[in-house]
Amino acid sequence: MARTSGQETREKLIRAAEEVFAAQGTDGAQLRDIVRLAGQSNPSAVQYHFGSRAGLLDAVMAGRLARTEQVLIPLLARLGEDCGVRELLTALMTAEASLLADDRGRRCLRISAQLTHETGLRTGRLHPALDGTNYGRLIGRIGDRLGALPGPVRLERLDLALTLIGAAMADRAHQRLDGIESLTGDELFLADLVETTHAFLHAPVPGHA
Repeated sequence: MARTSGQETREKLIRAAEEVFAAQGTDGAQLRDIVRLAGQSNPSAVQYHFGSRAGLLDAVMAGRLARTEQVLIPLLARLGEDCGVRELLTALMTAEASLLADDRGRRCLRISAQLTHETGLRTGRLHPALDGTNYGRLIGRIGDRLGALPGPVRLERLDLALTLIGAAMADRAHQRLDGIESLTGDELFLADLVETTHAFLHAPVPGHA
């Protein structure tokens, strides 16, 4: 019987984690279910390969971010430095929506929607996993174009906008995974989400001239 390499085992655990985290939630998922689904006999396989539950979740999200980055690179290359918020939001959501193409991406969208509170935006410092990435730079460019907003409002709105986008993408991913027919087609869904988020970011601030 052929032995699997450490990298092969890691990949099996990551794929199993995507499935279990998406179905059970990042907090409710049982590591034993992940180990079993990955076909591993060692109950400590997650600790051995990733150090902890958090390490495994980081690996899942690193793979998810890598896929998004591949889509973002050519999109951002076509945008000029003076492009507006709407164009930047379109690039961001197009990259996110690319994950809807297969079940693996759909599961990752459901997982990442649970983690939007960890971006670090409200503190003004991006999470280390996002810092220095195209995704992180894109968020920064959107923030730069909202300079008319008071600082705390800008940070809060950006954070809430990402939460809105994440929830919308996760909802559509859920529909695809469960075979539920969506109310709108993908083109209208994305266009409407861009406009809704754009309007949210530019809404007047009460009491602010």
